[in-house]
Amino acid sequence: MSFMMKIYVDGDAFPNLLKPILLKQIERLKLDTVVVANKKINIGKSPFVSYLIVDAGADEADNKIVELLEEGDLVITADIPLADRVISKKAHAIDHRGELYSVDNIKQYLAMRNLMESIRESGEITKGPKAFSSKDAELFANQLNAFLHRRK
Repeated sequence: MSFMMKIYVDGDAFPNLLKPILLKQIERLKLDTVVVANKKINIGKSPFVSYLIVDAGADEADNKIVELLEEGDLVITADIPLADRVISKKAHAIDHRGELYSVDNIKQYLAMRNLMESIRESGEITKGPKAFSSKDAELFANQLNAFLHRRK
């Protein structure tokens, strides 16, 4: 069985714990996947995975993903502004901790991100995100599996 959708991976900050989880699904479902990053990122060898290296720069990988993306595709990213752009193109986004972004929740995530950014810019010291854990990897695996199951 082959899916019509493609998966795009925002590769620059893709956790190593997620690589085998994603590769297993790609192989199982024969999902065309493009890993986009500004340096060589390897999630594993597969005829279904291609790697695209973009110029270094703040939003180069994000811009390339948005340029290539088609309606219904899936983007895996922890970048909330990118997820917002993905949702606006009628595609889907899942973050590394298993959050499925949607039209119903993306603006709330974006507002919180922007609020935290302005707090940091004002000089306030804030805690960064908690360390990525095996529990996060499990949440990601469950969300990815559920999403792909719904798409069949």
